[in-house]
Amino acid sequence: MDVRTEGLPAWLDPVLQAVKTVEPAQLSRFLPPEDGAGRQSAVLILLGEGERGPELLLTERAGSLRSHAGQLSFPGGSLDPADGDPAGAGPIRAALREAQEETGLDPRGVQVFGVLPKLYIPVSGFVVTPVLGWWRDPSPVGVVDPGETARVFTVPVADLTDPEHRAMAVHPRGHKSPVFLVESAVVWGFTAGVIDRILHYAGWERPWNRERLVPLEHHA
Repeated sequence: MDVRTEGLPAWLDPVLQAVKTVEPAQLSRFLPPEDGAGRQSAVLILLGEGERGPELLLTERAGSLRSHAGQLSFPGGSLDPADGDPAGAGPIRAALREAQEETGLDPRGVQVFGVLPKLYIPVSGFVVTPVLGWWRDPSPVGVVDPGETARVFTVPVADLTDPEHRAMAVHPRGHKSPVFLVESAVVWGFTAGVIDRILHYAGWERPWNRERLVPLEHHA
């Protein structure tokens, strides 16, 4: 599984530069345990071109799931032994495989152009590798297993950067984190945090009201 950067559209240049320079602590305050603990997983951050310009592929998890039910997220999941070395190409294989299983995506149309540092989700113990892909040859996508996924859709980057679609969430435990109000839903948690950092370090972020608060328990 190669990471290739040639032939990317010019609008992806800022993201590519951010991938090359960003440090783990710039993406999240939650980093993998030093003792190697945690369940290895990967997500696919897939960027393509839509009718309104650059767009991002997201899924809505089924409401019946035991963990993270109903949340909007990147396609992804745990590494399988067949995916290979977690320190090598394993996360790339896992991200593409999980995206195919969840959305029907044809991985042959995806050019992986970068891999972000591993991050950590303390509540679930997942060590997550974000894999960035350019949807060079778009394929039809949709819900493959309704028991796992409720919805598959793309969100224009223009909507994600729109100040009217941005807010801070008040977590039930008291801390605040960025959220995106798009597609009649709220993107929050790990997914929103990664999107927020990509927009920031790619220079796509527009000024928005960080004092606007959304009580997360109303949407979780």
